Amino acid sequence: MNSDSEKMFDTNTQSPLSTWLTKHRLAHRPLGSDYRGVEILQVRAEEWSSVAVALYAYGFNYLRSQCAYDRTPGGFLVSVYHLTRMEDNADQPEEACIKIFVSRTNPRIPSVYWIWKSCDFQERESYDMLGIIHDGHPNFKRILMPEKWVGWPLRKDYVVPDFYELQDPY
Repeated sequence: MNSDSEKMFDTNTQSPLSTWLTKHRLAHRPLGSDYRGVEILQVRAEEWSSVAVALYAYGFNYLRSQCAYDRTPGGFLVSVYHLTRMEDNADQPEEACIKIFVSRTNPRIPSVYWIWKSCDFQERESYDMLGIIHDGHPNFKRILMPEKWVGWPLRKDYVVPDFYELQDPY
């Protein structure tokens, strides 16, 4: 591996954002950067509310997206928040990626709807497809699957049912 690639995935080097979070005693773990140089941070679910408020105060005023995925069959579920810091005088907006790993037996994460309203449908979709519960969400219900649907279709250990209920459109 060349030195540029090693630097890109070196989790021992702290970026300005990670340094700022450390200075303010906010628990996180740097996971390096992606191919575009966007910093990736891991935050524990129980710390997410305080870290999210701090990130908003730091200037991350735009939640570009929230998504989730199943890391491995029987393993952790991951909720991912892509944040952008929009400034008037900046050439490029600063971006950060926050990952929250939760167990599949009790996948609970505090909702950040009260900070970034744009996560409304995205957190609901993470619940609907993977079963991640976002505590404190004001309208937490299924949006893609019927309310009585059993299971979480995007989990890697999901078993597809043998039947599909026909819906009457009228």
